[in-house]
Amino acid sequence: FRDSTNFPDSSEVVFCDWLKNTNQSHFSICPEIITWLERLRTSRRNVGLFCPQNTDSYSRKMPGILILVCLLGAAFADPTIYFKEEFPDGWDSRWVESTHKGSEQGSFKHTAGKFFNDKEKDKGIQTSQDARFYGISAKFDKPFTNEDKTLVIQFSVKHEQNIDCGGGYVKLFGSDLNQKDMHGDSPYLIMFGPDICGPGTKKVHVIFNYKGKNLLTTKDIRCKDDVFTHVYTLIVRPDNTYEVKIDNKKVESGALESDWEFLLPKKIKDPDAKKPEDWDDREKIDDPDDKKPEDYDKPEHIVDPDAKKPEDWDDEMDGEWEPPMIDNPDYKGEWKPKQIDNPAYKGVWVHPEIDNPDYKADDSLYKYTDIGAIGFDLWQVKSGSIFDNVLITDDEKYAEEFAEETWGKTKEGEEKMKNEQDEEEKKKREEEDKKTKEESDDAADDDEEEEEEEEDKTEEKPDEKEEEEGEAEEAESTEEHDEL
Repeated sequence: FRDSTNFPDSSEVVFCDWLKNTNQSHFSICPEIITWLERLRTSRRNVGLFCPQNTDSYSRKMPGILILVCLLGAAFADPTIYFKEEFPDGWDSRWVESTHKGSEQGSFKHTAGKFFNDKEKDKGIQTSQDARFYGISAKFDKPFTNEDKTLVIQFSVKHEQNIDCGGGYVKLFGSDLNQKDMHGDSPYLIMFGPDICGPGTKKVHVIFNYKGKNLLTTKDIRCKDDVFTHVYTLIVRPDNTYEVKIDNKKVESGALESDWEFLLPKKIKDPDAKKPEDWDDREKIDDPDDKKPEDYDKPEHIVDPDAKKPEDWDDEMDGEWEPPMIDNPDYKGEWKPKQIDNPAYKGVWVHPEIDNPDYKADDSLYKYTDIGAIGFDLWQVKSGSIFDNVLITDDEKYAEEFAEETWGKTKEGEEKMKNEQDEEEKKKREEEDKKTKEESDDAADDDEEEEEEEEDKTEEKPDEKEEEEGEAEEAESTEEHDEL
């Protein structure tokens, strides 16, 4: 099976034959079995463990078979998909827009945006008006609980408007959500996703509601801030651990109790403990043998020895003349004895801790009993964000595969189209700049020609004046001649 690439129906029988002929001790590690199951998992989602022939032979290997039953159950269990939305036509029959903010409420439009890989498949819902509140939600077919199950929340967002300030997160709600009145103060269970506002806020929110309080993570998880589509995934496991992924890559993980203040601290400072009075926590002390030199004390400022009273200084008019002060080059500052190691130093006193009597462990931090809806409750200064491929499931692997089937196939084509558009815009700007420059140069040439014409006209005017004067003189001579 290690070398096989195809798994025909008869492989079940072959596998069973291999199983019954395998030494029981082999099941302590089962590397071939696990490898085979992983490969078979990607090939098909059902397999018969027990064959109709010779089933009694398995009784001798019952411990190993029990292990395999568990492995097969985990490997081939179909994922539970609580909610899945790729926003095809008809999406608006499943989603309800809030009207809580009235005229300040923005609307969503169905589009793939300005750049995409597939115009139809890449369609999502896009915020369409600047400086608006946005609220839209969808209820699940039936509410569910994640008790003893993994919870995976996943969606994609594309801030193609190069967002400056606005949210891009989702919220999980209980089944009692009033969808038409959904707003920022509507109680929610989990809030997850990116939030950007200026250069200072570029983070991934992961907020859990616990006993009526919304708890923010103590970690700083940075979000993507470019214009392309990114997939955000939150995994909450029944062992009270979590994981955050961006584009199918882990960016943060840990324990819920450690990274959120769900519970009171396990340890507190002992209220009865006090630092002993003789506890010396000075690492360095003044050297008792160090003495200040006798000639050390010098004034910080002295009279300028080069200063002279001005010749025109009038004591009666100007007062008594005093020479100005200058910094003393011999001034050494305040004398301090040199420092030495403190022989009595005991180190920094640490306040002893005791078990917190008010601490109560909770193994169900991860659990919600009524998960009934998902929604986008946002404020955006600059609109244009596109949300798509929303998934709520209990299967981490399925979520990863779904991300690859959607975002994985979109990203390259999307980036290619954006780069082509940018190149076209660049060429267009260059042509416009060139045209503007040519028009500017032509206008400058026209101005030069006009100036030259004006100069020519100015040069021609004296000649015209001389001609007029000559004509006047000739006319005057003619009149005098006629008179004679």
